[in-house]
Amino acid sequence: MKPVDLRSDTVTQPTAAMRAVMAAAEVGDDVFGDDPTVNALQARIAALLGKEAALFTPTGTQSNLCGLMAHCQRGDEFLVGQMAHTYRWEGGGAAVLGSIQPQPLPQQPDGSILLADIDAHIKPDDAHFARTRLLALENTWGGQVLPLPYIEEATALARRRGLATHLDGARVFNAAVASGVPVADIARPFDSVSVCFSKGLGAPAGSALVGSRALIARAHRVRKMLGGGMRQAGVLAAGALHALDHHVDRLAEDHAHARTLAEGLQGLPGVTVQAPQTNIVFIDLAPEKAAGVVERLRAAGVLCTGLYRLRFVTHLDISADDIARAVAVLRQTL
Repeated sequence: MKPVDLRSDTVTQPTAAMRAVMAAAEVGDDVFGDDPTVNALQARIAALLGKEAALFTPTGTQSNLCGLMAHCQRGDEFLVGQMAHTYRWEGGGAAVLGSIQPQPLPQQPDGSILLADIDAHIKPDDAHFARTRLLALENTWGGQVLPLPYIEEATALARRRGLATHLDGARVFNAAVASGVPVADIARPFDSVSVCFSKGLGAPAGSALVGSRALIARAHRVRKMLGGGMRQAGVLAAGALHALDHHVDRLAEDHAHARTLAEGLQGLPGVTVQAPQTNIVFIDLAPEKAAGVVERLRAAGVLCTGLYRLRFVTHLDISADDIARAVAVLRQTL
């Protein structure tokens, strides 16, 4: 049988309808700014998030890096969560390629950083210190939704202290659907937001950075430097536009499937399941259950990741029957 692939929402296949619009996409040379489908996507995502402009990039990692490098210069610093994607999971690009120093801070269970920690780690204006220029947050973080009141308080603090703000919003549409808060309201307090089309939205590739026209102009130069200038990229942009039209509201199905998965694993000894808010389920195992568990699950037909906890991610290629099968395999294996 085909495995139930819960490793990530990046494993989705383009739907037949998405493939059709991609095949029919009107294209041009995006490096010259001539691709009408890329231009339409950039205008659409900027408007959805309430910003002036947007930049289409191949990946979320590059979108975040373009944002960080557009905000910060060599020797500057950004404040970021200890387990945030821009710090831990993007190869150290800000430091290696941007010469930007990360200042990682501890995160709370919902992904937030205590306001007191943010305030305390903004460096004085002194030649001994890197210049603190930016606060970077993430929503969702590990599938958890940052509360809007916290976002407003944290970004207000940053503004009072002279910092710009960036949101890694790879799954920001998951946050919006789960919380019932319009995505523009989540994005509004930030100077820049990165959005991924190839995670929960199910496009085959691509992300976007949104912000002011001036910031996006700086980010455009960075994208060129990083090798992110694609030519007839409208083929990919068409998939992202289709995802925005058809795959946002259905994220609620992924969230429901994640809840069903989590509920189906309750009561197993030595198994602790974190109640999901969106489409990601984390499981912690007692040591005697953990050895080789990813491989054992794979052999039984369920794919997941286990870098530090077991992680299961629902997506548009996962059905209710897939979840029922995964629950049965997990209960037997664990």
